[in-house]
Order: sequence, then C-alpha cells, then structure tokens
Amino acid sequence: MGIGAPELIIFLLVILLLFGSTKLPKLAKSLGEAQKEFKKGVAEADAESAKPAAEEKVTMTKAEVEAMLAERDAEARRNAPPSV
Repeated sequence: MGIGAPELIIFLLVILLLFGSTKLPKLAKSLGEAQKEFKKGVAEADAESAKPAAEEKVTMTKAEVEAMLAERDAEARRNAPPSV
C-alpha cells in the first residue's frame, strides 16, 4: 500500500492551505538547506570515524606502576583456583 496521486494532491493542497503560497518557496528552501547540512554532518562524522585513533601517551611514576602491578597480582591470586 503506497501513496498514490490522489493522496499526494490532497497532501499538497493541505500544505498550501496551511503555509500559503508566499511561504511555500521559503519552506522548500529551508528544507533543502537543512537536508544539505544533515548530509554534510553525516559525511564529516563518517570521515572522523575513518581516521585512525591518535596514540595516547600515559605517564606514570615508578611507584604508580609498582602499585598497579601489585594490585593486578593480588587480583590474579584472588581469582585463581585453590591449589591442591
């Protein structure tokens, strides 16, 4: 079930009555500009997602690294199955 010619004509007449003949060209222009901006935004988002992620540098002190390793070892011991 699709939109046929009679439905389309009725729809266009209702739009014409609601907005008037003077505002219709302005409405069409603004819809076209909005569509163009939307497509531009989608293209930019696709370009951003295609870029490889920048390498992030993390700096830690020796004490922070040792604390992190100790925490990781303690977690591994807690999750390890009991020895027989």
